[in-house]
Order: sequence, then C-alpha cells, then structure tokens
Amino acid sequence: MPNAPFVSKARISALGTYVPERIVTNDDMSRIVDTNDEWIVQRTGIRERRYAREDEYTSHMCIAAVQNMIDRHGVSVHDVDHIIVATHTPDLPFPSVACLVQAHFGIPAAGAIDLNATCAGFVYGLHHANALVTSGLHRKILVIAADTLTKITNFEDRTTCILFGDGAGAALVEQTDGEGAFLAHHLGSDGTGGPQLYRTGIAATLNGQELGGNGKLVQNGREVYKFAVSTVPKGVDALLARTGLSSADIDGFVPHSANTRIIESICERTGIPFEKTLCSNEYYGNTSAATIPLALQLGVDDGRVKPGDLLLLYGFGGGLVHAGLIVRWG
Repeated sequence: MPNAPFVSKARISALGTYVPERIVTNDDMSRIVDTNDEWIVQRTGIRERRYAREDEYTSHMCIAAVQNMIDRHGVSVHDVDHIIVATHTPDLPFPSVACLVQAHFGIPAAGAIDLNATCAGFVYGLHHANALVTSGLHRKILVIAADTLTKITNFEDRTTCILFGDGAGAALVEQTDGEGAFLAHHLGSDGTGGPQLYRTGIAATLNGQELGGNGKLVQNGREVYKFAVSTVPKGVDALLARTGLSSADIDGFVPHSANTRIIESICERTGIPFEKTLCSNEYYGNTSAATIPLALQLGVDDGRVKPGDLLLLYGFGGGLVHAGLIVRWG
C-alpha cells in the first residue's frame, strides 16, 4: 500500500538556521516596483525579507545554518554519514551543494546529494532521512534546506518579486533506541501543473508549451493558490486518518510559508486554528525550502514549540509537489 505507516526509528535531534544580514522592507520594494506596504501586507502578510549578498550563495547559507545548529546544540557533524541538501538554487549544476558542505566541515565518510522538491524540499528531505535511518542504512543524516531565490527573481514582475527572500535551515536526523519521532507521511505530485510555477533551464518547453522567463522564476499565483488550498487540506486529512489523530491533537502546524492568505485558507479547510500555525514569511518572506525550518526555529525560540509537541509539517510548490509529516518534537 503506498504511503503505508511504519515504525520510525529516527528522531530530529538538532536544528539551526541562517538568514542574510540585508533587510529589505516593503517600503524598499516600493522603490523597485509599483507597490506599497499596505498592498503587500494585505495580500501576502510579508513585511520584510532578507537578501543574500552578491557573493553569497546557497552553499554559504547552508554552511552558516549548520554552524548555527552546532553552536546552539553543541553537536558534532563529523560522524554524519549522509548529507541531503534540499534546494532548487544550487551554486552550480555540479558539484552539489551537499558536497560543498561536506568539504567545508571535513566530514570524512558521508554520502552527499542535492534534492529538488522546491518549496516542499525540507519535508521531502526529512522523509528520506527518516526512511534511510529507520531502514538501518544510515545512522546520522544532515538535512539542509536552503534557497537564494533573489538570484532567480524577476524584479520587473511586481506580483512575484515582493514575495521572495533568502534563507537556510539545517537539522540532524539520528537513529534512536526509543520510539521514533516520525508518525506519518503523505506525499503527492501533479506534473501537469508544472507550467504554473517554473524556471527555465536547458529546455524552453514544458508539456508542449513554450516557456518564457529567461532563467528567472515564473509563477501563476492564482493557480498555485488553488493547488495549495485544494491539495494540502486533503493531505492533512490523510495524515490525521493514518495516525488516528484529530486536528485538536496537533500542537503546531508548520506549512510552507508562501503567503499568509494561503495559510489562512488551509487552516479554515482543515480545522487547525491559525493560532497554532508557525510561519516565517512575515519578516523573512517566501524562502522556498527554508520557510519550514525557519518557522520551526522561531517557534522553538519563543517557546511555542516544546519537547513532546506533535507537529504537522506540510510543504508544497513547483512540480507541482507536496509533502506532509507528523513528527514528535524533541
């Protein structure tokens, strides 16, 4: 049976994050395109975002997030045996960002791969790490989610450039002798929706359709909204049904922080109170794969996320893809 539940033997043991120093406010955006603070806040919930330096790339942010994790928790990455970096904005087509991270920290014996599930990347990365650890193939996996979206943003498109920022998050997924932290997963995709959110590369056509964008991100916001608010609630229902839980049992809902209006609509359809939702877009913008770990870190820092809490993580984005997990924190 696809997505059948199994007994996890993995837990998330540490978390760290990074955002660039440069703050770009809505007033700053109004000097780039025809917009204003009120218009942006009402439609997206975003007030600020962070921009990477011209010479700062995804690997630099990944390394900074891992170092933050080490500093916060006193953990070592020297014995990590696999590295997964979730990104769709790698420094280079190859070598992978994961290899650049491995080299920086001098990790002696680790597999290294980049995973592209766009804005669902962190959830996909955790899911794969859980499977590899639970199967016994690996013991300690470094999962990093990072994107430098400002490198691929079209700053002449007022409907998309206001959304995006840069950031990174890192987590350790380790084998545990006790009960694993991963209770349920739900994954899905709809490749027919690819033309609604894409970036051109070697090919300039998709599903027989000519694409524009010149290597910049292109998004049909209305269609992505429809995909998210119709797909994510069904995925949430599937996760709850698989575990026998109700929405009231969830201590924290951590969706991809694409847009506050999308999240509010998802909450209305799932019955999860918006007050239980952890978001990172208000002051970091839409950081793609990094929004969920950034929101988690904010929740940990302000006490909204506590050891033992049941968290429901749900990512969605280009592909179109989506992925959800229920995990026990700490």
